[in-house]
Amino acid sequence: MEKDIKEEKINKNLKETILELLPYLIILITVLLVKTYLIAPVQVHGSSMMSTLHNNDIMILNKVNYKFNEIKRFDIVVVKYDNKYIIKRVIGLPGESIEYKDNKLYINGKYYKEDFLDSDKKTKDFNLKDITGENEIPEGEYFVMGDNREDSLDSRYVGTFSKKQIEGKTKLTIFPFNRIGNKKWTSFSLIHFFHNKETLEIKRKFEK
Repeated sequence: MEKDIKEEKINKNLKETILELLPYLIILITVLLVKTYLIAPVQVHGSSMMSTLHNNDIMILNKVNYKFNEIKRFDIVVVKYDNKYIIKRVIGLPGESIEYKDNKLYINGKYYKEDFLDSDKKTKDFNLKDITGENEIPEGEYFVMGDNREDSLDSRYVGTFSKKQIEGKTKLTIFPFNRIGNKKWTSFSLIHFFHNKETLEIKRKFEK
């Protein structure tokens, strides 16, 4: 009889403990799901996208946007490259030809102004065929570049990226506080990418 009472008391305490912990467990699961499938923080490290973004800026990566919307020119995207994550700006879309001449961008022969670039940042002349051997960007592929053209590992050196390699879009800065807000012209190529409780360290790589 006494044993039954003790077991009943233990079961009651266990049930109460579980009920107390349940809300926290739900919150934890929700946070992990949001972080994995919807949004995640990204942190800038390095100068490859100066001066649009600053070292140690923290931004929010939107992972779900491209499941419902098309990737647009000048979007800022996180892409997977060589088992690492880098962030670049979309310059060319599928089916387009790209050329830089006299520090100006031409898409299918039409000039596009890049307001996000500092006046002292120069882009060396090149065209798509020189880099990829193709006249047009293949279907489902995107040509991406960093804003700091003289210090950026991008499609000029590693080729185009498929949509499957694009993790999401980012433009919202949340830290430091004096830089909070949407950055219309925002990009960076060296980050800490917080994903599934892991920080993926990305080392700067570039070719000149």
